[in-house]
Amino acid sequence: MSVKTILRGKGGDIFSMASDATLQMVVAELAKRKVGALLIIDGERLAGIVSERDVVRVIARDGPSALTSPVSAAMTQKVETCGLDEPIHDVMSRMTASRFRHMPVVEEDRLVGVISIGDVVKERIEEAERERDEMQAYIHSV
Repeated sequence: MSVKTILRGKGGDIFSMASDATLQMVVAELAKRKVGALLIIDGERLAGIVSERDVVRVIARDGPSALTSPVSAAMTQKVETCGLDEPIHDVMSRMTASRFRHMPVVEEDRLVGVISIGDVVKERIEEAERERDEMQAYIHSV
């Protein structure tokens, strides 16, 4: 199974904000979209990713006034991405090892979606259930 399988099921919606957004704008967009992270776009370029965790960390450090800060105060600038054909198991390992929950999907230098660790775990569980069902069907047919 590959990342393509996940995006086929959930779609390729990409929620993003411009790099000149404030953390208050980010918080409002996260709440509106009911997502845990937003991609930060600078023109056509992926400039970073900002998550709920990032925002909480900055507010804990700087207090409520942090909400007037630019998104660059909280975002991760070195964003790890994956490709459509990357195996789900590899993506899950990378996300777990690096301790992040959202990964942009890129195809030929173009953003095509975002997957979360929840999406990956859901797909792995469904895959395990399919394998179990196939094994049970095989056992009952013998």
